[in-house]
Parts: sequence; C-alpha cells; structure tokens
Amino acid sequence: MPVPVLAPRAPTLSGIAHRLRPPAEPPSWRRLRLAVTALFALDGFVFGSWAARIPDVTTQVGATASTLGVALLCVSLGALASMQLTGALCARLGSGMVAAIGALLLCAAIALPGLATSVPALAAALLVFGAVTGTVNVAANSLGVLAERRRARPVMPSLHAGFSFGGLAGAAIGGVASSLGPVAAHLLVVAGAGLLVSASIGPTLAAADPARPRAARTTPDGPHRGPFPRGLIVLLGLIAGCTAYGEGALTDWGALHLRDTLHASPALAAAGYAGFSLAMACGRLGGGRLLGLFGETRLLSGGALLAAIGMLFAVLSSTATVAVGGFVLVGLGLANIFPIAIARAGGSGGASGVALASTVGYSGLLGGPPVIGFLAAHAGLPLALSTVSVLATAAAGLAVVVAAGRAGVRDRIATVTTRVSGARGRLAAVADRLADNLSPALRAAADRYARDLPILAEQGAGRGPRESTLQPYPGLEMLLR
Repeated sequence: MPVPVLAPRAPTLSGIAHRLRPPAEPPSWRRLRLAVTALFALDGFVFGSWAARIPDVTTQVGATASTLGVALLCVSLGALASMQLTGALCARLGSGMVAAIGALLLCAAIALPGLATSVPALAAALLVFGAVTGTVNVAANSLGVLAERRRARPVMPSLHAGFSFGGLAGAAIGGVASSLGPVAAHLLVVAGAGLLVSASIGPTLAAADPARPRAARTTPDGPHRGPFPRGLIVLLGLIAGCTAYGEGALTDWGALHLRDTLHASPALAAAGYAGFSLAMACGRLGGGRLLGLFGETRLLSGGALLAAIGMLFAVLSSTATVAVGGFVLVGLGLANIFPIAIARAGGSGGASGVALASTVGYSGLLGGPPVIGFLAAHAGLPLALSTVSVLATAAAGLAVVVAAGRAGVRDRIATVTTRVSGARGRLAAVADRLADNLSPALRAAADRYARDLPILAEQGAGRGPRESTLQPYPGLEMLLR
C-alpha cells in the first residue's frame, strides 16, 4: 500500500517568528545598543548605496527628471503604507522581531532597482524598497525608545549617527563602484553583505522586545498618562519633516546637482553626499554636548538656519567644491533636529507622540525627493533644491513657536494650580464656619428628640390621648404649617 505523501504547509508569519526567536533572556543594554546601532548603520549603508547609484540607474532606465520623480514617489508611497501596518506587527511579534525580519527584507530589496531596465520596472522596485524601508525605520526607532527607557538617558542622536555613518560608507563605496562596474553587480554585493550583518544582529534584536499577550500589548515606553498634546506633537513632527525634507533632497538629488548642473566627476558627485553624511554623523555624535551647551530651542532654530544658509551656498555657487562645502553646512545644521524633535515628542505624548511625529517627519524625508523632481522638471534643479532653505527657515520659526507654546502651557498650569489652591482654601473656611454654626443647633435637636421619644412611644402604644408637648424642631417649621 503506497504511503501518502503530505504536502508541506506554507509557513505562516507566526511560525517564522517562532523559529527565529531565540530562547534566551533579554540582552544586556550594551548588546542591545550595539545591535540597534548596527541596524541604523545598515539602514544608512543601504540607503547611501542606492543614493550614490541614482545617476547610473537613471541612465540605465532612460528616465527624465519628471519620470524619475514619479519613480521616487513610489518610495514614499510604499514607506508610508508600511508605516501604518508596522505598529500592528510590532504589537503581535515585538518590535525586535519586526526589525530583524525587516533588515533581511531590506537587504533583498536593495538589489531590485539595479535589475530594472525601464521606468515602470524601477517604480515597482522602489515601491517594494520603500515599503521595507518604512518598516525598518519604525521598528528601529521603537527599539531606540526601548534602549533610552532602559538606560534612562538619551541615546537617539547617537543611534541616528549610526545611520549617517552607514550612509557615508555606502556613498563612498558607491562612488568607487560607479567607475568600476554596473549597478546590478554593486547592489547585489551590498545585498549579500547586508544579509550577513542582519543574520548576526537578528537574534539580539528579536530577544530585545518579545511579543506580548493581547491584554498586555502597549506602546514601547508604557501607557501615556494625562492629556495628549496633539497640537504640540504635530508641530514637533513638522519641525522634523521640514528638516528631513532637506536630508531626502540631498540623498536623491545632491549627486545629480553636482554632476549635471556643475559638471562634477562621478567621484566628486558621490563625495557631496559623503560630506553631507559625515557632517551629520559628527554633529550627532556631539549632539548631547551641544544640547547641554546651547539648549533645545537654540540648537533647533540655529541648526535649521545654518542648514538654510548652507543650501543657498550649494545652489547659488558655480563651483562644485563650494557646493560640497554647502552640503557640509547643511549636514551640520540638520544633524540633531530630527532626533531631538522625536525625543521631545515622546516626552510630551509617550509612544503615541513618537509615532505621530515620526510619521510626519518621515513624510518629509520620503516626500521631498519626488516634490523636487516635479519642480526640477519645470523650474530647474537649483531652484527646486532652494526649497530646502525655505523649509529649514520654517523649521527654525516652528522651533521658536514650540518653545513659546511650552512656556505658555507651563504658565497656564501654574495659574490654574494657584487658583485651585485658593478655591480649596476658601471652601475649607466656609466648611469650618458651617460646622461651627450647625453644631449647637444639631446638639439641641438631638437633646429634644431624646426627651420627647418616650411621649411618642406612649401615644403609639394607645395609652390614651394626652396633650402633646412636642415643639417644632429647628429647621422644620415650614413643613409643620
């Protein structure tokens, strides 16, 4: 009798997570920080590698500025769509498991743009790439919040420095690879190296934030108590989005500006983004010290204005080296704005504030490149890139508004607290006076009730009518008329 052969069942998402999850205790804080930093660096390396080869991919698929903007818009659409789903995945599997799986998918997705031979194929590849990028960004920031909570001190700027250093390495290697071989081979090598890194940090990430039962599922830093300052969170998200707009612009269009507008060599064009990433990474490494030296408002507004000035140098200059220097100023100015805005949003609104501000902020990062593409097709790339200065100046103004709003909220809270304390004191005084006035009357009423109780008992027992000596009790005269 033949033995029936059972077809293997397709693995489910929960089954894959169960197989990947290591049966170990949560990692130490040092191991967690190293793993999350490596995740940020891997994300930056992949993104920097893609940014350095955008000119070559553009030539490979025959895209114009307008069609390239449409293709880059797919990155934004995919990322924003995946961000809406990542929260549910983190609640079910844990943010660490989502980050580990997302890192593997990110390394596989980076190879897709290099294999595209037409604009529609490039748009489809970037849609997948953007979706995976959005998932990794949300999961990585959630793990960053977890690391900050465990250490009780800010580490988000240094984590974002890992992203910048990764972008620097990816752009530098991409600049060299652009003169050595085709795009597809380079991105396949990037994918293979990224898979090795993902496999090494995956177990630590998966064990950092295990999945929780449905009844215990909550935000990474616990439930937020008190009113949710949605207006303040949106303003912080707008600050992050205005500055992330500049980061996305230089990532996708900086090399093209140097090569096509200023006729720089491929190596120098890649050096523009490399200088921008290096300046941003160094600025983020010293972000904690700068925050203590200048304060939050001055660092946010001053950095945004510095970025606006640097971008004007880059677009108004006719020399590629001066433009690269402008990119460096932009990197220094924007370095700590996004991490500080996200951290302050978390302090004001908990994990919900982090999610809202991150969504708005990454909308600027992912939506800026396609907007610049459309503007470049009609007004030229230099004028399109000058919008970075406009939005950076707007971010500086919003930082001042947020500072004034927070001071106003503190003043209103102090005023309300003083008024409540005064009203409570007045109510206590009135209660004391009422008690002093009512106590003798209540004692007199109790004595009279005790004296007349036997008479009421005799009348109720039928011992004959007798003249009542009851007198109205204090306060009941109106009822006895």
